[in-house]
Amino acid sequence: MAILSNDTDIASLLRRSRTIAVVGLSDTPHRDSHRVALYLQKQGYVIIPVNPSVKEVLGQAAFRDLESIGYAVDIVDIFRRPEYVPAIAGAAIRSGARALWMQFDTVHEDAAQRASDAGLDVVIDRCIMVEHRRLIA
Repeated sequence: MAILSNDTDIASLLRRSRTIAVVGLSDTPHRDSHRVALYLQKQGYVIIPVNPSVKEVLGQAAFRDLESIGYAVDIVDIFRRPEYVPAIAGAAIRSGARALWMQFDTVHEDAAQRASDAGLDVVIDRCIMVEHRRLIA
């Protein structure tokens, strides 16, 4: 699809999405990934934790990796350091995800372009919670 940078396209992605796999979702409530996922869950999104170090987060069973989920998700939201993003983008492509979201400081331009070239919508260097509050809530 495309690398999304305008409000209309990002709002459209958020409106049409229902499932969000949060890669790096922590079970520690004060961590950004946990706070953001909890907010999204309260907005009606189905949150799918992806973290091999935890069994459950926010009442949802955690998956080891994206491919273990077993079905395509709407958005893969990344809370990992940039050096991990290429592998996550590859897994998102292989698992049939519809969009890849790179949180603040999780930017990897080559991985973003690769995901976009593979047909995913991509959002770079934005917080999904901030954008949802600003554009939807």
